[in-house]
Amino acid sequence: MFEIVWAVGLKYSDGFSKLGPSALTIAAMGASIWFLAVAMKQLPLGTAYAIWTGIGAVGTVIAGVILFSESTSALRIACIVFILLGIAGLKLTTTA
Repeated sequence: MFEIVWAVGLKYSDGFSKLGPSALTIAAMGASIWFLAVAMKQLPLGTAYAIWTGIGAVGTVIAGVILFSESTSALRIACIVFILLGIAGLKLTTTA
């Protein structure tokens, strides 16, 4: 979740020129990295990082659609599905 918050926060921070959104963005970045480090205690590096970035990518696309009226074309939705399938596949084939 923090991965999505900091990505959206970057948009609202206006290049780190707005103090509130910038502070929230930086805090969310720190929390996101901390949770990634915690996940890496149990998961292999490649799996943990792919899940972290995949959830961030899918979440930010969804946030962009909701908050900024970004496109919901069939191709974009298909790409999100492929990312989710990749995340699920990596997790299902990971032995920790």
